[in-house]
Amino acid sequence: MSDAQRLFRDVLGHFPTSVVAITTTDADGRPRGLVVGTFTSVSLDPPLVSFLVDRSSVTLRGIRDAGRFCANALAGNQERLSRKMAAAGNRFEGVGWTPSPLGNPVLDGIVAWVDCTVETVVEIGDHLLVVGRVADLRIESMRTPLLFFRGGYGDYLSSSLLVLDRLTGG
Repeated sequence: MSDAQRLFRDVLGHFPTSVVAITTTDADGRPRGLVVGTFTSVSLDPPLVSFLVDRSSVTLRGIRDAGRFCANALAGNQERLSRKMAAAGNRFEGVGWTPSPLGNPVLDGIVAWVDCTVETVVEIGDHLLVVGRVADLRIESMRTPLLFFRGGYGDYLSSSLLVLDRLTGG
């Protein structure tokens, strides 16, 4: 890695990102997944979301073949799951999930999920931008989300919600 690339990576590491598991199933119904820190809303009308993924991703091939994916917002206590979904090997061994309306894995214990069909895939640099059309979505819990910042994991705690809890006796 060049000095310029290292600086780029270090500076961008100071921008906190959400930790999202993107899931699908292969032609045999086996769950597949990967972790991204680039999940974002694209459009309200039509409802579109997107994420970036490295060109070499095997899971991306599965997503393209299936034509669908589910974005799972991981909870603050799911760092271990994030690491498992980012590692090589069977990422779903011991991981609980249920099928979404489109048949994608919705992981147990998450904050929310967004079920999508693949709208388009765009080549950008050494990554691909996957845009999905939202088919269904749901909030699963009020847990705090898992975040990635300065090379480490943490969760988000809203100071305004703490004040509201104190004022209302929550």
